[in-house]
Amino acid sequence: MPFTLSKSTHKDFHSTLRFSGSSNDLCNLIQAIEELGATVGQIESQDSGGHRDIEFFTESLEQAQGIFEKLEAKNKFKDLVFLDRVFEAHQGGKIEIKSKINVRTKADLAIVYTPGVARVCEAIAAEPERVRELTIKKNTIAVFSDGSAILGLGDLGPEAALPVMEGKCMLFKALANVDAFPICVHGKSVDHIIDIAKSIEPVFGGFNLEDISAPRCFEIERRLQEEVNVPVFHDDQHGTAVVTLAALYNSLKLTGKKIDQIKVVVSGAGAAGIACSKIFMLAGVKNIIICDRTGAVYRGRTEGMNEAKREFAAISNPDNEKGSLQDVLRGADLFMGLSGPNLLDVNDLQTMAKDPIVFAMSNPTPEVDPVASIPYTSVMATGRSDFPNQINNVLCFPGFFRGLLDAKATRVTEDMKIAAAKAIASLITDKELNRNYVIPDALDLRVSKVVAQAVIDIVKKG
Repeated sequence: MPFTLSKSTHKDFHSTLRFSGSSNDLCNLIQAIEELGATVGQIESQDSGGHRDIEFFTESLEQAQGIFEKLEAKNKFKDLVFLDRVFEAHQGGKIEIKSKINVRTKADLAIVYTPGVARVCEAIAAEPERVRELTIKKNTIAVFSDGSAILGLGDLGPEAALPVMEGKCMLFKALANVDAFPICVHGKSVDHIIDIAKSIEPVFGGFNLEDISAPRCFEIERRLQEEVNVPVFHDDQHGTAVVTLAALYNSLKLTGKKIDQIKVVVSGAGAAGIACSKIFMLAGVKNIIICDRTGAVYRGRTEGMNEAKREFAAISNPDNEKGSLQDVLRGADLFMGLSGPNLLDVNDLQTMAKDPIVFAMSNPTPEVDPVASIPYTSVMATGRSDFPNQINNVLCFPGFFRGLLDAKATRVTEDMKIAAAKAIASLITDKELNRNYVIPDALDLRVSKVVAQAVIDIVKKG
């Protein structure tokens, strides 16, 4: 089944114009917006004074602002105001805390606060494990970051990380009913970050580490797993790894290839690249080569190496292949990109094995043009929502933590991750499976349930 995509530019940027005027003026405004290259969406009345919000889509913020300026310069439209819907949505933050119990009388107050709460305090002091039963710890996790690796933006600091962590908390609640709270901290010392996490452990039932730069993220996760009594999950590593493995399972089923016989080449030796490579090996991949800016990582390489790369070199690249990404890509069955845009072209794909699988996950621009790659791939997946087969961490982390909390788990294990990947893949039946559908939709509400159950089943097995 071919992709149904063209090379037209996608109008992803969402803006609003607030307008006061007659219905005739409104029609003229809509026509003017369309003539300036935007696509008009919904039109909503805001109040009895005749204010209307006109939703429109452009290719960029710059185009949206340019359209507003041109409309404003015409002096034809009354009280025209440009609203950036993204900033509007973030005003005052995107999450809040709400009480589960109404306090209307003194009797209510005596139950939820003093003197009644004293009995609960004493019960927890006598049996500390009851904190998971009698407080928010039962269903609350920390989304924990130092802001050193925010999305594709880099080190912007903890304040700038907060909107991302708030968004993550929203997804936890919406998709798995997990209460999550953003914790963004100053300081990049590994010891400092671990000390902060350990000091707030009494409140939280788990830690979702987010946007912490490599290689520090490896050490922080490892030590926290050892030093706290709640599960720790670094989503940039393991959420990506779980979902990518799910896509691989279905891609191999579609192409008829065996996981222990394929050659995998990975672009990106950061947290996600190494984590995905390791879970692939645990799942059965025997020949995997990871590349960074210098080229293939191999045993004996000295340039641009760190401890994480040295450790991975010792267990991967069995033939000790050397050279550039293009050099080692020859004969590969799978290319997995977790690095940067436009690293490959279709000529490179034609050097791969028959029926190649390509996971080009750099955002917003993949490592290779997905549309141009159509004739040369059996499966193409990206990190974008406007192409088929979006590999999105949201398929993993909400359900994964739902399972951890419900099972009262204190550790994250590799078996849990493999089981979660298989659960995600299982939602696509053999009849449904095709080159445009190897991974469920990012907002498929079935996913969190099956992932949670997979984690619970592993905990029950012991």
